Amino acid sequence: MARVAIIGTGFIGRAWAISYARAGHDIVLWDADASAPAAALDYVEGVLPELAANDLLNGAEPATVRGRMSAEANLGEVLKDVDHVQENTPEDVEIKKTVFAMLDEAAPASAILASSTSALLPSSFTEHLKGRARCLVVHPINPPYLVPAVEVVPAPWTSEEAMTKAAAFMRSAGHAPIVMKKELDGFVMNRMQGALLEEAFRLVASGYATVEDVDIGIREGLALRWSFMGPFETIDLNAPGGVRDYVERYQSIYSRIHPSMRDRVDWAGDVLKDVEADRRRALPAERLKDRQVWRDRRLMALAAHKRRADTDIGK
Repeated sequence: MARVAIIGTGFIGRAWAISYARAGHDIVLWDADASAPAAALDYVEGVLPELAANDLLNGAEPATVRGRMSAEANLGEVLKDVDHVQENTPEDVEIKKTVFAMLDEAAPASAILASSTSALLPSSFTEHLKGRARCLVVHPINPPYLVPAVEVVPAPWTSEEAMTKAAAFMRSAGHAPIVMKKELDGFVMNRMQGALLEEAFRLVASGYATVEDVDIGIREGLALRWSFMGPFETIDLNAPGGVRDYVERYQSIYSRIHPSMRDRVDWAGDVLKDVEADRRRALPAERLKDRQVWRDRRLMALAAHKRRADTDIGK
């Protein structure tokens, strides 16, 4: 099993700790805030029993998974003999430059240095490093212990060996890596999510649908397929002759509507009043935290269902 350093133990860091410990790895947590790792471990202890109840700990007991995690105040000790480093510091390029310089200096040359950043290109904070060839992004959807997809993103100087090693490590931990060929602002998942959100805001701003109408379209429509198929497999199965047949039948529909999808709506403009008002009617602000807990419990149930379906029906 590998030794994994979690650098930064907020929402993402503590979630990674669960994911990697569940896979059997030894996890050591470090944070610039000396009190943060203990708080993260308290959170973990509260989550593990429910994961076990949904059979999401690979058959291990919560105490066993928790026993694979420890905290350490000395960064040098954290990085000693480490195999994989998962950095989760704030989305600030100067902070990441400083942190990655420390990691590159202290971690073994064989260790992968991975950032969880969702907004910064790896080239923006690793160019100055001696060991920059082993630096890359491994960006999750939160929480990674419930959502398997992760983006593995290289800087221009990231070695093929590092990319292969990082992707293999993700798979061994139960993740589904999106292995990008080169870096791109927004990576893959945020660009796809952004395209959907652009249209969602446009439909509401232009008076074609309410916020709830749009959510119904995804929640009770497209997302049911998307929970186990991607867009290319979806269209491959939606025409008798497969993807080429689909394109020949339906491309004209999308080419016709494309011009009306080019105008951008300012999300923070007048439309935000309508979106926020609709959401607060559906969910008062004081219930947001409860609904977030509900979301994660639903994700656990969905993850458990997908695992069973993979076995019973096949992937």
